[in-house]
Amino acid sequence: MKQLLTIIAGVVVIVSMVVFVFTLRQVREEEASLTDDLERRTALLADSLKESVRPSYLSNATSTIQSVLDKFANRGRLLGLAVYDDDGDLFSVSADLPFNLSDYAAVPKQAMDADSAKGDFLEVQDNGKVYIFAAPLHQDEKIIGVLVLYQRADYIDAAKRQIWKTNLIRLLIQALLFSIAVILILRWIIFRPIITIVDTIRQARAGKVAEGAYTVKSHSFFRPIASEISKMSKSLLLARTAAREEARLRLEKIDSPWTEERLKEFIKSYLKDRKIFVVSNREPYIHKKIKNEIQYTVPASGMVTALEPIMEACGGLWMAHGSGDADKLTVDKNSKLAVPPEEPKYTLKRLWLTDQEVKGYYIGFSNEALWPLCHMAHTRPIFRKEDWIEYRKVNGKFTQTLLSEIKDTRRPVILVQDYHFALLPEMIKKSRPDAEVGLFWHVPWPHAESFSICPWRKEILGGMLGADVIGFHIQQYCNNFLETVGKEIESIADLEKFAIYHKGHTTYIKSFPISVAFTAGADGIPEPKSSLLEDMGIKTKYLGVGVDRLDYTKGILERMRGVEFFFDIYPAYKKQFTFLQIAPQTRKAVEKYRQFNDDVTREAERINKKFQDNDWQPIVLLKEHYTHEKIYPLYRSADVCLVTSLSDGMNLVAKEFIAARNDESGVLILSKFTGASRDLTGAIVINPYSAEETADAIYQSLTMPPAEQRRRMKKMRDSVKNYNVYRWAAEFIRAVTSLG
Repeated sequence: MKQLLTIIAGVVVIVSMVVFVFTLRQVREEEASLTDDLERRTALLADSLKESVRPSYLSNATSTIQSVLDKFANRGRLLGLAVYDDDGDLFSVSADLPFNLSDYAAVPKQAMDADSAKGDFLEVQDNGKVYIFAAPLHQDEKIIGVLVLYQRADYIDAAKRQIWKTNLIRLLIQALLFSIAVILILRWIIFRPIITIVDTIRQARAGKVAEGAYTVKSHSFFRPIASEISKMSKSLLLARTAAREEARLRLEKIDSPWTEERLKEFIKSYLKDRKIFVVSNREPYIHKKIKNEIQYTVPASGMVTALEPIMEACGGLWMAHGSGDADKLTVDKNSKLAVPPEEPKYTLKRLWLTDQEVKGYYIGFSNEALWPLCHMAHTRPIFRKEDWIEYRKVNGKFTQTLLSEIKDTRRPVILVQDYHFALLPEMIKKSRPDAEVGLFWHVPWPHAESFSICPWRKEILGGMLGADVIGFHIQQYCNNFLETVGKEIESIADLEKFAIYHKGHTTYIKSFPISVAFTAGADGIPEPKSSLLEDMGIKTKYLGVGVDRLDYTKGILERMRGVEFFFDIYPAYKKQFTFLQIAPQTRKAVEKYRQFNDDVTREAERINKKFQDNDWQPIVLLKEHYTHEKIYPLYRSADVCLVTSLSDGMNLVAKEFIAARNDESGVLILSKFTGASRDLTGAIVINPYSAEETADAIYQSLTMPPAEQRRRMKKMRDSVKNYNVYRWAAEFIRAVTSLG
């Protein structure tokens, strides 16, 4: 629409300029014509009147002259007449002349001084423009006086205004008709064929069109491109068919790589027509109003990073809290919309929470109680009964909405995500025991002694055990959970099967180390040292990068102190190394996060002030959210990536960095307190609480030989490739549906 308006506006401006030039020329020609006509007619009238006035003037017959002047005054455009003597004094004037002649005596004097007729246009108060014409009276070639005529001339300006008005109206009508014509032409001859072609390409790319439908209708302007698109669509169909067949053959091969196509074939083969429902607090797409436009963003979340490619591959329904200020403007009457926006592959169902519910369930119990309780990052959990009440209420609200969605679905597969919905599995099972429910806990599970401080620990554990499968990132968390259940609630634990029998229901506890879509790595990604770095003012030889939400569990402060210690003991790297920290703000309503934001800002400023040299500063802190399209070039530009979490279930940033490095260079520095440290054994593993270890790891990274970098990176890439997010999804779904 903007492009169409730009085209119309551009053409209208050009046409308006042409019309303006021609109208200006027309106005000037009309003004010259009317002026010449007025001057000529006035001169002729003056010559004829001089013969009537001169005899009476010579005989000093005042009454006779007065009658002559009055006779001709106020005829047509003639306002009046006057006669001046040879001294320039007024001799006689027609009656009712509507202005004071003394104010306009210059023209008669000029005529007598020059001994020739003179005319001039003057603005007369209350009468507009007036043409004053003075013709000398002679006797024996001697000037004896002057005859003056006063003609209306305002009709000339009126004629000019009429021309402008007429042409402006004509221009507006032409612009309107032209705009309508352009819209119709562009819509029916250009845009409609383009939309048809784009829709064909989109469907071909999504694999939703049957073989016979891959023919693009030829249009006169687009026949060549339509022909090529038709051929490309057919080739793509053949490639997809081959990929599906290959994926089908791989299903039974355990060691073959998992891809989006293989996951689709897995879902078709094992779930048949059963539908997948995902429940999470955070939605994959947030719509916001930005400068009177509705735009969407993908939140900075490891959970979203992992689940988005799965839902794109499998379809189904994703239920989440609608948190964007424009979310309600983009959904249908059932609070649903198809996503991703550019190429819809599944349905997003949004639920609306009140401010009180958000404050109690999300800010309070989820993020001020459960989050610090699970992460053990030296932040005291805050337990409030009112928060617990809202937490139970919101879990019930999501349960009721989900039950209405699955009421006509036989044996639905429900994948509940994270600590926000610990009570939901049991609530679902009470109403729909046929539903197969999996709960994946994306954060660590603490030791039993740590969890025992939660006042509602028994209710939380009971709610979780309503699931058929509870998944954690690593085996340690499974062990911690099993121990916690054994100490807190009456149940039977089967250590051989790693199952818990509680209230007649069996729940299996398994580890599923979540990962990323390895193929997201890097075809088509710009080369390192892109213009993005130049825009950030980074020009140093070496680059370190950190990408985290601004969360106190991510070890950002400890990381910065490690960078500070690095420059203290290796000063030669000043102006040679820059550390870029991308840290979008999160959970701004939580006091601890607001305080942490201020602490990080102050620490970065302190370190920069300590080492800054001209336009170089050691730490570049950016708090805005960056899309994957912008993050991956940074990963590929970095010599070292720092992941220094104080406690982290997995940390997908580490795996994203590995997936991006198809050049098999770069070094990953990884906290031993992350789940990823179990998989990525090629990383330099550190204790993030030790600034000395962090500094030494940075130095080791920057001095590591290329061959050693390739050896380590290849080892980690093989790990991520062999256990990517598609394999994670297949194993989790297989476990939930009791297929394995």
